[in-house]
Amino acid sequence: MNWYFFFFLLSGFCSVLYELVWLRLSMAQFGVTSAMVSIVLSVFMAGLGLGSWASGKWLHGRGQDIPAPALRLSALRTYALIELLIGLSAIVVPYELSWGRHLLGNIGLSSSWAYYCMAGLWVGWTLIPWCALMGATIPVAMRAIGQTLPREAARSFSYLYMANVTGAVAGTILPLFLIELLGFRGTLSVGTAFNASIALSALVLSRREPKVAVAEFSRLSAKPAESAAPSGSLIMLLFLTGLTSMGMEVVWVRQFTPYLGTVVYAFASILAVYLSATFAGSRLYRRWSSRGVVESPLLWTLLALSALFPLVGASPSVALPNPLRLVLGIAPFTGLLGFLTPMLVDRHSGGDPGKAGSAYAVNVLGCIAGPLLAGFGLLPYISERWALAVLSLPWLIAGLRPLRPGRVATLAARGAACALLPLAGLMIFIGKGYSEMNPRLQVLRDSTATVIAAGHGMNRQLLVNGYGMTSLTPITKMMAHLPLAFLDHPPQDALDICFGMGTTFRSLLSWKIDTTAVELVPSVPRLFWYFHSNGPDLIKLPQAHIVIDDGRRYLERTTRHFDLITIDPPPPVEAAGSSMLYSEEFYAVAKKRLRPSGILAQWLPAGDAEDFAAVARALHNAFAYVRVFRWGPRWGFHFLASEKPLPELSSEELRRKLPADAATDLVEWASPSRESDPVLSAFQSLLQNEVPIEAMINESPTTPALSDDWPINEYYALRRWAVAAPTSIHPSIAPPSAR
Repeated sequence: MNWYFFFFLLSGFCSVLYELVWLRLSMAQFGVTSAMVSIVLSVFMAGLGLGSWASGKWLHGRGQDIPAPALRLSALRTYALIELLIGLSAIVVPYELSWGRHLLGNIGLSSSWAYYCMAGLWVGWTLIPWCALMGATIPVAMRAIGQTLPREAARSFSYLYMANVTGAVAGTILPLFLIELLGFRGTLSVGTAFNASIALSALVLSRREPKVAVAEFSRLSAKPAESAAPSGSLIMLLFLTGLTSMGMEVVWVRQFTPYLGTVVYAFASILAVYLSATFAGSRLYRRWSSRGVVESPLLWTLLALSALFPLVGASPSVALPNPLRLVLGIAPFTGLLGFLTPMLVDRHSGGDPGKAGSAYAVNVLGCIAGPLLAGFGLLPYISERWALAVLSLPWLIAGLRPLRPGRVATLAARGAACALLPLAGLMIFIGKGYSEMNPRLQVLRDSTATVIAAGHGMNRQLLVNGYGMTSLTPITKMMAHLPLAFLDHPPQDALDICFGMGTTFRSLLSWKIDTTAVELVPSVPRLFWYFHSNGPDLIKLPQAHIVIDDGRRYLERTTRHFDLITIDPPPPVEAAGSSMLYSEEFYAVAKKRLRPSGILAQWLPAGDAEDFAAVARALHNAFAYVRVFRWGPRWGFHFLASEKPLPELSSEELRRKLPADAATDLVEWASPSRESDPVLSAFQSLLQNEVPIEAMINESPTTPALSDDWPINEYYALRRWAVAAPTSIHPSIAPPSAR
């Protein structure tokens, strides 16, 4: 059995690796939107479920009465072939996704709904066959175990499940380091090598394993024990375990983002805790199940109670270290599910791969329904607290089963059931999130995020899922006025990617030009009025347009051209998905949508030397002319890029090119000073702090350009956690905060 553990440990690692990379490649091709994330994850899970069900049906159809010579070892060889094909998918899928992008580009769909339908069909056509192969591995391996090690057959699903989860834990962590070193395609190559090694090892093993007759397999297969499950249907329970666990995961991301941040390592930590606890639970089940006893109803009561632990763990009113919040909030529930899920499949299947495949497919079906219910049916309308309570409701009902008349239960089980509802009510009361603790906050919810507007005066804040996005600052005004003043002709129109508080959008409109803003989160522009009192009037202007979409996808679909495209990705620089707006491929798309002498303006907050060099090199490779200005005594850089030379203008010349309303807008928040002309002073401060782009690149000369394949800004752990001293940032380009 050790060989099978090894196979499924590597297989679990590869499956999570592929899921992570394929999701990112799909986002790069079709847009960084919630709809696309939902499509990819749903397709991935659907493929797993389909493969598990289909392979189980196929194996069940072959029957257990076929003579042994016809069956012998064929399952292990079939498994080797499946793993080899899965490894091939790592090579083929990136090309398939790229072909889909070009196909949709040639079709020229203008409707977002039609685009998502076509993109979803293409992603499904691309991923489902390969994911079905992944889903087929457990039933096929169960048949192989039944043919070679029949004494282990009855509990073979839980064994393979435990091994697979063990590999998945590693798959949530190690690929982050591989991507930093090798990029996405290089990381996929590692997965291919692992799948090939599994296939070769399984093929060699198939030649050495003893042959066991089917009659002996049937005789030694243990009949599953009866379950004390709190429902008459094991299949329904399996559906609910998948639905609630994956639905809650969507809620957990919103709950814990204020404490963990928006970087890829934060999301990985949630998944790592989830899977680590699942492994611990499945390991405990393996030991417990060898005794052949029925589980206590107390487990289901504890499951119901632990489902609400995240309310306490994520509550601002409870003082806990951030890592402890995550572990105490998530691990008890997922650990219990790790115990109960393989138990339910083992008892339903009794070692029959056909029944196990169908049962696992039902569990996966719940995993598909859960995120859809949470993301589109609950969170747009109710708080995270009540969404979690709704998802916990099936287990609260199950946990009360020991109190049912005529039900035989121990005193401990009855006592726990009696305490369940009072304890659940207490946790729901305590578990108020940040948005519920202050009634003066402006809170909007949609399928993408929970958006909060807080504060007063210049201290107003915009928070998305509890994380601060931006503030009222003249930096975002300069993102509009500086590039428009550098144009060699009067501007006609501009595109603002990332709406935020709407400051840049508002500044662009002060030039009286046609202005389009693209924002990913629907609720963000709806709070424009909170940050700018004239926001509602500005939106009504005929030249003002707000589009809810991914900025890059909008650029690829639109046929318009602009004098200016300005981009302000969400902070921090390392935010997950932000590389899509810093990459070489993005700049190439943006360049096509600029007029011949148009300008792209990019804002880059502080980062390390590799971040600066990667972004600077990507812009340098994409555009013929790039100029960089440090934000005076503060922080961050303004990049101006164009295909035509950017003129050498003085601060006086820049000042004269500003319309009166634009000049007033630029200095709206300027601190009182003795300067006779604060507009002139603002431009002087920038021009005096120009930085040669070569200086930024030379800070880390071996760092490649930031690309879709190599998102250097997002994956940074190894270079920052290295034993050696951190890379220095040259004073000539470093923001003051870094010096």
